[in-house]
Amino acid sequence: MQHPSAYAATAPDRPAVIVGGSGATLTYGELEARSNRVAQVLRNRGLGVGDHVALVLPNGIEFFEVMWGALRAGAYVTPINWHLTPAETAYIVNDCGASLLFGAAELLAQLGDQVELPPERRIAVGAPTGAAAPVHTLAGYEEALAAVPDTPIADQAEGAYMFYSSGTTGRPKGIKPESVGGELGQGTSSFSLLMSAMFGFDESSVYLSPAPLYHAAPAGWTTGAHRLGATTVVMERFDPVETLRLVERYRVTHVQFVPTHMVRLLKLPEDERARFDLSSLRYVIHAAAPCPPEVKRAVIEWLGPKVYEYYSGSEGVGFCLIGPDEWLERPGSVGRSLLGPVHICDPEGRELGPREEGQVWFEPPGAFEYHGDPAKTASAFNDRGWATLGDVGWLDEDGYLFLTDRVSNMIISGGVNIYPREVEDVLIVHPRVADVAVIGVEHPDMGEAVRAVVEPEGGVAGADDAEGLAAELIGFCRDRLAHYKCPTTVAFVDELPRLPTGKVAKRLFDERLRAPYGPGTIVEVVGPS
Repeated sequence: MQHPSAYAATAPDRPAVIVGGSGATLTYGELEARSNRVAQVLRNRGLGVGDHVALVLPNGIEFFEVMWGALRAGAYVTPINWHLTPAETAYIVNDCGASLLFGAAELLAQLGDQVELPPERRIAVGAPTGAAAPVHTLAGYEEALAAVPDTPIADQAEGAYMFYSSGTTGRPKGIKPESVGGELGQGTSSFSLLMSAMFGFDESSVYLSPAPLYHAAPAGWTTGAHRLGATTVVMERFDPVETLRLVERYRVTHVQFVPTHMVRLLKLPEDERARFDLSSLRYVIHAAAPCPPEVKRAVIEWLGPKVYEYYSGSEGVGFCLIGPDEWLERPGSVGRSLLGPVHICDPEGRELGPREEGQVWFEPPGAFEYHGDPAKTASAFNDRGWATLGDVGWLDEDGYLFLTDRVSNMIISGGVNIYPREVEDVLIVHPRVADVAVIGVEHPDMGEAVRAVVEPEGGVAGADDAEGLAAELIGFCRDRLAHYKCPTTVAFVDELPRLPTGKVAKRLFDERLRAPYGPGTIVEVVGPS
């Protein structure tokens, strides 16, 4: 059985989770007892198989207790980015139809009546620190667990993640898998088998996760490691020196990065990198964003031929993999598909040949839907049942995929998806903004940075205090959205190019607007775009 409960029986004292900074440890025996209590809490509050649970928790022990408790109760589980504003968080909680919300006390205290759940269905983890409102009316996590037994519920079943990804309007949409309720230990066994077969995971593995657990890959890979009896080391936040220290201290065998992590590691002085013993590392895995070939080559030269890349999405559409030797022969490729054929098609749906660029489509291994958005669900599939993540690329003669662009205008900064429309909708209501478009520009560390291209009221000539207005707009955005979504530079133009349909033709932008981000850059003012 691929489930952590199996290792609670055979190796109860083995660490399931180690928190890197504090050293706090959760053994498999403790994970079993605590997750059983979480499942009992769900049943006591009337949740059954197929109901929804949301959690807004930072990286830590409690994340895994709640996650595994909800999964073994057959729930759809939605982890929420805890950097979001209260309004953004409340939208996801309400949209997913959560019947129960677990969250850090200070985060729950800020939600107020924006969340439709009554206070007793908001379970606060930890004590509030600097909370915006009192939390005495919320249910306490430890008190809730203490009131129920630590034995399995009678109707255990496999649940599933329901991660949120942005919709075409900029509002995030839940990616709902086909079903829940299968036999415990069987629901996601195919992914665990892939981790075992392709990446050598077993009970002796130690997996380091430096990224936030609310993302699909960190959540999926850490819990996948638990299904195979491995130990997971999680970092509260990424730090390059701390990463190397943890690899040495815990003899980490597997680690997963986004390209930004690798850039920051490479920027460490060589003597700093050399002072740590990294010989335990067997697999360095990266994904989530395009990696500059020079960065990946430098990591291979530093750590050896153990750098593996995969390309996939939260929707479960396609899974491409490439190893270090293959990549050195085909720099820039994301590998070959492991979960079904991949096709490249032109805008009319005609399949293209090798080295012809078009939209990337996969024959998916299973079905999914965008929760509450049948139009978006339909747009992800073509008339042959193939599904797309919205990327553009080409295949070589041996079936290796190369990605060249995105159909959408999505920005990927530090491995995190940022959707321009959401930022544009905020900035357009500012009284000094006549029109606005948001784009991604090259950033040496983050991959891409967010830039707002603004047509100010009165035109560029009216923006004589351009630096002040730029700072004002950035602050305006930060007051309303999570900071990582907000522009770091602002460019002013006389007029944005719009098509008759009303859409901004970003492809017509003056190249000056796409100039790479530079240290100290605050504002740019250019003529016609």
